[in-house]
Amino acid sequence: MEDYGTESESDYTSYWRDWFISSRGNEYFCEIDEEYLTDRFNLTGLNTEVQYYQYALDLVTDVFDLDCDDEMRETIEKSARHLYGLVHARYIVTTRGLAKMLEKYKKADFGKCPRVMCNSHPLLPMGLSDVPNLKPAKLYCARCEDTYNPKSSRHASIDGAYFGTSFHNILFQVYPTLIPAKSAERYVPRVYGFKVHAAAALVRWQNGVRGDMRRRLRKMEVESGFKDGEDELEEDDDDDDDDDEEVGREHDGAEGAQAQQQQQAVEYRGGVAAITAGPSSSFAGEAQMGSVA
Repeated sequence: MEDYGTESESDYTSYWRDWFISSRGNEYFCEIDEEYLTDRFNLTGLNTEVQYYQYALDLVTDVFDLDCDDEMRETIEKSARHLYGLVHARYIVTTRGLAKMLEKYKKADFGKCPRVMCNSHPLLPMGLSDVPNLKPAKLYCARCEDTYNPKSSRHASIDGAYFGTSFHNILFQVYPTLIPAKSAERYVPRVYGFKVHAAAALVRWQNGVRGDMRRRLRKMEVESGFKDGEDELEEDDDDDDDDDEEVGREHDGAEGAQAQQQQQAVEYRGGVAAITAGPSSSFAGEAQMGSVA
């Protein structure tokens, strides 16, 4: 993790959280309420995760008064930043924390989606793991449902565990009206106006699979989230139903013709057997009369 330069003691001794939030590279964090920090229940288990836990907590809550050298103080401050990040991951899934992160999300403080088809949709920070010091923070777009790397190297060095793997999903569960409509618009590769064959075939296949999925969801009365091309899908459904009926009629006609052919074959085999049996019987009778004579 990237270490940020320390300020003078007068800058953060009394207002450490204000200093931390205002520091460059910490724009993704929201300020944790003091009541949440002073409730020991909210800090359960963190004493084994953070070095010099009590000193770090005193520094975060602005009650640190230990007289120590600069090296020791730097170590404690590093632990304080780590402790704040771990508590932050728990705080932002509370009602108060979600409200604060929502305000930052609406102002696009976390950045905007770089995908052109998303039309600069705002992003949310997230982690790929809840285990500290394992994976850095990423940015999630709810429109294309994909993740991206932060542009700034300072943001890219933030531990993903400081946001967790569930925060962005919980936010949209609590505020379902914020879920954007999924766009079916895709970029189509072209050469002088003509679609590239391989890529075009892949896109057609993907669109076909997506269309089948949306039709199945609509028949099950499940909201898919896609708003584009609903009329086209309904027309496709009607065409599919007509095709199914036509195929059914053709299938019934084919079965009738096959049954008729089987009946004719049976009658033909019966006639051949009768013709064959007739001459044989006459020949046997003549042979018997010859032997008597």
